[in-house]
Amino acid sequence: MKNTALTNKHISLGAKMVPFAGYNMPVQYEGINAEHAAVRNSVGVFDVSHMGEFILKGENALDLIQRVTSNDASKLYDGKVQYSCLPNENGGIVDDLLVYRIDELTYMLVVNASNIEKDWNWIQKFNTRGVEMHNISDKTSLLAIQGPKAAEALQSLTDVDLASMDYYNFVKGKFAGVDNVLVSATGYTGAGGFEIYFDNEHADAIWNAIFEAGKPFNIKPIGLGARDTLRLEMGFCLYGNDIDDHTSPIEAGLGWITKFSKIFTNSEALLAQKEAGVARKLVGFEMIDRGIPRHDYEIVDGEGNVIGKVTSGTQSPSLQKAIGMGYIDKAFAKEGTEIFIHIRNQKILAKIVKFPFYK
Repeated sequence: MKNTALTNKHISLGAKMVPFAGYNMPVQYEGINAEHAAVRNSVGVFDVSHMGEFILKGENALDLIQRVTSNDASKLYDGKVQYSCLPNENGGIVDDLLVYRIDELTYMLVVNASNIEKDWNWIQKFNTRGVEMHNISDKTSLLAIQGPKAAEALQSLTDVDLASMDYYNFVKGKFAGVDNVLVSATGYTGAGGFEIYFDNEHADAIWNAIFEAGKPFNIKPIGLGARDTLRLEMGFCLYGNDIDDHTSPIEAGLGWITKFSKIFTNSEALLAQKEAGVARKLVGFEMIDRGIPRHDYEIVDGEGNVIGKVTSGTQSPSLQKAIGMGYIDKAFAKEGTEIFIHIRNQKILAKIVKFPFYK
């Protein structure tokens, strides 16, 4: 199992460590609900250094990105980030990812930890025009500082004007005395905040500086448990749960990152699917009766016929009710429709609601 540059720090802080995507990761420190509330109301720090980072360079870098991703990366400019996915040849998704345009010839792709090797090999397969590719995942640390107080808590550490940084933008600059740190504002919690990319050797110093600067804001370390409840309240997809090799971006409600103004992997089939309509859709639902939906639980109609499957579910700490996401037959996907979740051989009542759950 791999460690991040901060694994010993998490252990010393009393984190409960678990294997995740081949890494030894903190799932919680003081408890998921307390950590969730810290991010929603103030500020918290996630070590997400297990994520993968690839640098693509050269005059054909954009061409390669355009051919393997679903979104239109030609719309990017220096300092802009884009959410996208890598469609496979069978209608599914290899991975979802972020594309950073560093300059006209240089891009950084940020991919999911469990898919680093798979994504690298996939992109390399299409690299027929000599794009320089560097996998910098193992030497790059990534912290996500999330919450409404994030800009205030971090501002003393950098000359970058954090409060004025637009969503899905980034800058490179000095942070906590370290040069060439990439600071972006993409977020996976819906609570605002920043991501900080830097070389592993600076991990301890940057972590310590962040916690010192954040003391007046009661900054806390946050584990992957609260990361999951926070993203689920926003209706954000998690690869391996809500999207995978067998779910199409159209079914998953990711039509907004699937641009048919260009040709990309399997674009013809996905366009046909969009035009014909899908048989199932990814929806959000909240429980009406007591019960917590979990991954792979069946969704059934009033007669008990299986009409779908839960992909993610939890007891929402912010809303104090159980919520979930899942794929469901299109006929039942309308907001307000009552459905049932099969929990321990019982039909538990729920209803379809719009994303995000937490407004």
